[in-house]
Amino acid sequence: MATLFLDRAQLELRTDGNALAVYEGGRRRGTVPLSLLERVVVQGRQTRFESGVLLKLAESGTATVFMGARSSRQVALMLGPRHNDAAVRIAQTLRIRDADYCARWARDLVAAKLRRQYRLLIQCERQRPDARKALFDARETLARIRAQLTDGSRDIGRLRGLEGAAARAYFAGLGAVFPPAVGFRGRNRRPPRDPANACLSLGYTLLHFDAVRAAHAAGLDPLIGFYHRPSFGRESLASDLIEPLRPVVDAWVWDLFRAEVLRAHDFNWDHEACLLNKAGRARFYGRWEPFARTHRRWLRLRCGQLARDFREQGETFLDPDGDDEAGET
Repeated sequence: MATLFLDRAQLELRTDGNALAVYEGGRRRGTVPLSLLERVVVQGRQTRFESGVLLKLAESGTATVFMGARSSRQVALMLGPRHNDAAVRIAQTLRIRDADYCARWARDLVAAKLRRQYRLLIQCERQRPDARKALFDARETLARIRAQLTDGSRDIGRLRGLEGAAARAYFAGLGAVFPPAVGFRGRNRRPPRDPANACLSLGYTLLHFDAVRAAHAAGLDPLIGFYHRPSFGRESLASDLIEPLRPVVDAWVWDLFRAEVLRAHDFNWDHEACLLNKAGRARFYGRWEPFARTHRRWLRLRCGQLARDFREQGETFLDPDGDDEAGET
């Protein structure tokens, strides 16, 4: 299954039977069979859509994300047909009232994230012994915080505080291994102010999109999370799911700069904001697809297991005679 990235001026998408036809400047450039298309990423406002294209994408179950013209921020998201398994969503919603479940879920997520952060710092230290002091200090802080996750606390606010302290130490250590020209001194966003943070923000946005799609496909409600509590306009479950995967993206972004796949000329500055330019995005997207296969499989398996866990509990709330077609009287 493929991803279609649309990030050029004068692009137009039209339907062609069971395929999408891509035009540039009025000239047909090629077709993409809908049966092979899993997701579409639209960057900016350059792309025009023929009437019916979005309907075709939705009917085929192809998820589409629209991103800002000059940022990596998700502006809109379109998923495929809704999942009809109400039992899963009923049980999922009920679980947000279970304080013990939410606390266990949150601790497991944060523990997995810190474990991967710790491993990445060890990997960095092996490859960059010249940065050993900064990396060692970061690891020591993470080790102390990880030890505090086993106290059985149900206070999610305290857990967020520990996660934040770990993140500050972790990114301070990670900053020591990025090329000095990148100017990476820690995490910043909205807007990102250096090339590394521009790539991290884009990577996290695409990762979040994959999590929303996996949750939706499994019949889960992407809005109902347990660590990130439900909030207006936020896919909180997707935010939960990607926490242990963020260090995987961090390592990949580090590799992009270490291998000089991305360099200073792949970025533009707009006041304080650092943005990937068109050439930089092309290199980024081209390497994202093979990298993303592993975490997409993990998300599918995780969401599938979560849905199975919820289904049995939720089925007790269903109408046993509810076989009528929707809207039929």
